[in-house]
Amino acid sequence: MRPESGASYRNVQGLSRGLSILRAISQSANGWASIAELSAATALHRTTVRRMLETLQAEGYVRRSASDDSYRLNQKVRQLSDGFTDDEWISEVANPVLGELLQKIVWPSDLSTLDGDCMLVRETTHRFSVLSFHRAMIRQRMPLLFTSAGRAYLAYCSDEERKQILQLLVAGNDEQANFARNRVLVNQMLERVRRQGYASNEGEWSQQQKIAAIALPIRHKNHVLACLNIVFLKKAMSVAEAASRYLPDLKSAVEKIEAQLDGSEIEVPLPTAITPPR
Repeated sequence: MRPESGASYRNVQGLSRGLSILRAISQSANGWASIAELSAATALHRTTVRRMLETLQAEGYVRRSASDDSYRLNQKVRQLSDGFTDDEWISEVANPVLGELLQKIVWPSDLSTLDGDCMLVRETTHRFSVLSFHRAMIRQRMPLLFTSAGRAYLAYCSDEERKQILQLLVAGNDEQANFARNRVLVNQMLERVRRQGYASNEGEWSQQQKIAAIALPIRHKNHVLACLNIVFLKKAMSVAEAASRYLPDLKSAVEKIEAQLDGSEIEVPLPTAITPPR
């Protein structure tokens, strides 16, 4: 006998728990959360949270970052709402290559993508590197003009995209804006990147003055998709020494990611036009 419309049904506890975990991840400050944080947010035991996350991951609704053991929403959640797809290529293609790079060089690396006037760290090996000095790098925003990743992006993106980005930077009121207004200096810096074949920084970012890095762009379908760096302490070696030791491994990692993207059926979102503020 079919129950009447509006009749109450027994709550499916497992579904409720899974939805509460998805909601907690969605509402987390950085868009990601650890098992401990999800346990606190949902009042569920950590073992229950882990079991739910394993199921959600197997179904494609969350993904785990191997770099910091955090969880974030995955492709299927966005497909349920508005059809957007997550950057699956980062977890499926780039993440294993970053792990291989770490085994070769020991120093940590970050994979970052453009996010307005900054580069956003999407994956990192900081958590696994014994030489790491910043463990919590996921979702960190880095200035374009003062970091190797940002400089690599600007040097190798299209002329039109670079023009739009610089217009956005000039419209700000921070240290980057002052730098961006000196187009001669910016052009000289970017030309130096192209001439040496990689981007670098040696503590120019005021928040990380002890840090240096080298970086290369990751290209896909004639677009700069992201940048991959190698980060080290200035006192440990010079940029020239780092490039001599590690640039071949960095190039190999980038080429492997690019080759796998070219042969993959994973949907890769390409950069879209930037609208500078009026």
